[in-house]
Amino acid sequence: MRNENQKLSTLSKALLVICAISLGIAIFVPLWRIELSAPQYPEGLMLQIFPHKLGGQVEIINGLNHYIGMKTLHTEDFFEFTILPYLIGFFALIALLVGFFGNKRSLYAFFGLFVVFGIVAMVDFYRWNYNYGHNLDPSAAIIVPGMAYQPPLIGYKQLLNFGAYSIPDTGGWLFVASGLLLLFATLKESGFLNKFIKSKSTALAIFFSMLFASCSGPEIPDIKLNTDNCDFCKMTIADGRFGAALTTQKGRVYKFDDLSCLVHYKNENKATGFQQFYVSDFTKSNVLILVEQAFLIKGEEVRSPMRGDVAAFSNAENAKMYLEKFGAASVEWKVISN
Repeated sequence: MRNENQKLSTLSKALLVICAISLGIAIFVPLWRIELSAPQYPEGLMLQIFPHKLGGQVEIINGLNHYIGMKTLHTEDFFEFTILPYLIGFFALIALLVGFFGNKRSLYAFFGLFVVFGIVAMVDFYRWNYNYGHNLDPSAAIIVPGMAYQPPLIGYKQLLNFGAYSIPDTGGWLFVASGLLLLFATLKESGFLNKFIKSKSTALAIFFSMLFASCSGPEIPDIKLNTDNCDFCKMTIADGRFGAALTTQKGRVYKFDDLSCLVHYKNENKATGFQQFYVSDFTKSNVLILVEQAFLIKGEEVRSPMRGDVAAFSNAENAKMYLEKFGAASVEWKVISN
């Protein structure tokens, strides 16, 4: 009876097989990428990190790094590339073995080992980024006192005139998915989920909600009034009724003190790859809403900071009330954004 209780469910076995396949694919695709954007490189530059090599525009990046004293990048300089494909293959094989022959204890041990591997990998990546950005050549052509060029572990960071984006690539997302699969299987087999899940359909719904959440888009930007400056006119953003923001596909956030500044910036930088546009609800200080879902009015009496004179509302009733109060007119986003 004890051995029966230790057996894995069919669902957990299937999840382990999917995990093994995902990790197997991760051996051959890039795990991470660092994207660089600057005015002189409108198309951007990309460094891709595969399990066994560096990819992307490595030589161009090395040429740029030479001027600021950063080390040049070469695959042979990183011992991780000699062992990482085998480590990933090892985890893929273990996932298969646990799926076909393992029990609950082996699943728990495998999940723990996978978590430890993920932590060690990220610590090593941070160490690599730190050394790469801090150990500079003192005889470099360009030296900025106190400046370090450490790329972000994940997310965005401004480095002189370059914007650096560090994000998972295909293999990295496969690792995230594998971790979620293992977490779900572990919670299920431990009985933790059974305390509040009464059906398989509910369990699957929770799992896919977790998976969706891990791949969801960026959160609504946060504007710090009287601190953040407008990315177009450079004025301090002070009026919470008129702030605006946009996010790029790479996760960078630009903030504005007036919707008209956002429009001007968008139209002057059409190749940047914008994702979402936000505007403040006029009736709620510094609360951003998607501009496509907002009710917009325009009129001279609105008196926005840079005289774009557009106010946004999250519901039609408020928009109608202020439209009459200001003697304004309704306007659509697609009209004012061009």
